Amino acid sequence: MKKLPVDVHDFEALITGDHVYVDKTQYIHKMATEGTYYFLSRPRRFGKTLLVSTLEHLFKGDKELFAGLWIENSDWDWTPHPVLKIDFSEISAYSPEVLRKSVIEKLHRLGESTGVEVKSELLRNCFSDLIIDVYEKHQRRIAILIDEYDQPLISHLGKGEVELEIAQKNRDVLREFYGVLKGGNVGKALRFVFLTGISKFARVSIFSELNNLDDLSMQDPYSALLGYTDEELWRYFEPYIRQLSKRLKAPVEETLHDIRTWYNGYRFSDLEVKVYNPFSVAKLLKQGKFQNYWFDTATPAFLVNLIKEKKYPIPDIENLQLTETSFSTYDLDRLDLEPLLFQTGYITIRGFDGVRYRLSYPNQEVKNAFLSYLYKSLVEIPRTTIKEQYTLLHEFLAQEKLEQFIETANAILAAIPYEHIGGQDEHYYHTVFYLMLSASGVLVLTEPLTSIGRIDMEVHFPDKVYIVELKCNQSAEQAIAQIKAKKYFEKHLHGGRKILLLGINFSTEERRITEWRVEEVMES
Repeated sequence: MKKLPVDVHDFEALITGDHVYVDKTQYIHKMATEGTYYFLSRPRRFGKTLLVSTLEHLFKGDKELFAGLWIENSDWDWTPHPVLKIDFSEISAYSPEVLRKSVIEKLHRLGESTGVEVKSELLRNCFSDLIIDVYEKHQRRIAILIDEYDQPLISHLGKGEVELEIAQKNRDVLREFYGVLKGGNVGKALRFVFLTGISKFARVSIFSELNNLDDLSMQDPYSALLGYTDEELWRYFEPYIRQLSKRLKAPVEETLHDIRTWYNGYRFSDLEVKVYNPFSVAKLLKQGKFQNYWFDTATPAFLVNLIKEKKYPIPDIENLQLTETSFSTYDLDRLDLEPLLFQTGYITIRGFDGVRYRLSYPNQEVKNAFLSYLYKSLVEIPRTTIKEQYTLLHEFLAQEKLEQFIETANAILAAIPYEHIGGQDEHYYHTVFYLMLSASGVLVLTEPLTSIGRIDMEVHFPDKVYIVELKCNQSAEQAIAQIKAKKYFEKHLHGGRKILLLGINFSTEERRITEWRVEEVMES
């Protein structure tokens, strides 16, 4: 079997090292032959750097590396072109002055590597001189590839006003740099321009001068450019999937279902094309167990800070609806949480009615890990031993030990200092309860829509489903009565699972659950 592509971001190293390469060259061919200026945003660990490296070797004409791939037998012109590649994750950007100096130094080094001398110390002149001089020396148009284009900005987010001001000044430096690519004097020298990163800034923000970029981020033909489809997963990784199935002592179909539940679900366009996170898939098949691989590679601290700052209703994240314009309004001067969550990969498209996009968590890995992180960050409990009791909630619900479940939830609530919980309303208790359950690994759906109303929560297990209604300063009886009156349970009838109605009442005065009641729905 070929080696698994874990943390291999260089195309040449991947191919010569006999690693699995999921062939995306048909998409690349389409892109490189139909246009010149492109932009793509995707979450981290989705293969952006490998894509940039693949483009580099393609334009350099390294045909031998593409043996056996789709593009080898296409009409691609293998004539070599000069390539200027810049990775902003390798450039210091802790102040606008350092960023400007670091970029200029990088441009000088690129000049040396391509056999030209860049003399200017002015950013705009330095970049334009480099492009023109390389073009004139080689008499071939140039491919410019820019990876992590937004790193000098997003590395400063969520760290306070001082850091935000640095990001805003860095934006001005980047605007000047990218503006060179639109200039008429360099246009004739460019064969291909590709920028990629995590975020998609509004064009008036960073690309005000480079306004001819073709944004592929949500275009249907490129929905599977990065990530793996179901078909690709099986075609390229079948031996490893069968190996994992044997290790888990589970049928192959069950193993595929679990991989899909944990790591699939990312959708980037109107088309109903879903892709797997490639990093998580490779890690799973190498280590042989289901874990939060992608999430653990970085923590979304700036997202948590935004949630705190805006007092965002966390349960609402599961049922967001946005219009198309909402995805392209991201700017440092107005950080909207919803497009940020989408671009960073914490939510994805679940449906589109022609006007509005419905968004939710892409899969189990992201939802459980993100909500667990939010729970630990937002629920203010000084005593760690109490805070970690949330891990028991899954077990108690699975075994229908409701008394222990309520006792554990109350122990957690009791540990929250009065200054955080005192005077809070029903929404606060709903949020804490939701975070506790989700962090425990339970499959929680908040406010699923039925034909006649919205349920507070559903909690799903293979053999049962809980319909949960939360009340504040009322009674558990009233909660159960509402479930019955609205018939929230009806959609689960004849589904083969036990249906349990759970009514819970919080007292804001006592700061705990004071009443609870559970009933089983008996099918007639």
